[in-house]
Amino acid sequence: QVQLTEVGGGLVQPGGSLRLSCAASGNSFSLYGMRWYRQAPGKERELVASINSLGNTNYADSVKGRFTISRDNAKNTVYLQMNSLRPEDSGVYSCHARYRGSLYWGQGTQVTVSS
Repeated sequence: QVQLTEVGGGLVQPGGSLRLSCAASGNSFSLYGMRWYRQAPGKERELVASINSLGNTNYADSVKGRFTISRDNAKNTVYLQMNSLRPEDSGVYSCHARYRGSLYWGQGTQVTVSS
């Protein structure tokens, strides 16, 4: 069982930045495929960014050039650096891990971009 704990959400003005962190349990974090999803009210959950065990990354078109996903295997943590935030980036951001065919979710953290 992998437990995921996200921190770093909050209220930020348009154009601002936030960094989300997701700490994972377990001794094999370096082998986890990690993703960040988000869900806005009334909308479907969408994949924002992913990073695999080799460090390869992918991003949704809507966040390319503004968001950066990274991982620190020594700290069992994945990050999502979000810059130039827009109101449409608001939502609950959830961390997701894939390991040996099993999927795990964090509880989510709220991000609100508003003036």
